[in-house]
Amino acid sequence: MSQTQMSQTQISKARIQLPSGKNAGLANILSFYYGLSETDVQVLMTLMRGGARSIEELETELKLSKASINNSLNDLFEMDFVTRVKEPGNKAGRPRYLYKAKDYTELKSKVLEDIKSCSDKMVELVSQEFEPL
Repeated sequence: MSQTQMSQTQISKARIQLPSGKNAGLANILSFYYGLSETDVQVLMTLMRGGARSIEELETELKLSKASINNSLNDLFEMDFVTRVKEPGNKAGRPRYLYKAKDYTELKSKVLEDIKSCSDKMVELVSQEFEPL
């Protein structure tokens, strides 16, 4: 999916069925692998759909509190999913930042690599733990 196609979509309603019978979507997967909240995923997907945005712009667009968005942005920044740059022209007081999602291809590659690596480790752990006594 290109950046243009991504910009025209939100989180897909696509789901997979787990062996337990439960369904999981992208938000569930990102929550499991990275500990992201639904709000974190919503902020990330919004940033992937467009250019750099301020906390205030995200607050208006997502209709969420500034504190909630700030917490999500800090988590996403720490996980290297988003970048931040000082807002141009803002010289007085505290620095203000604009946030932008990392390149779509880079993010997709990172998530897929992390899922594969974790899955390989899970297979190894289960194999070790199911060894006969």
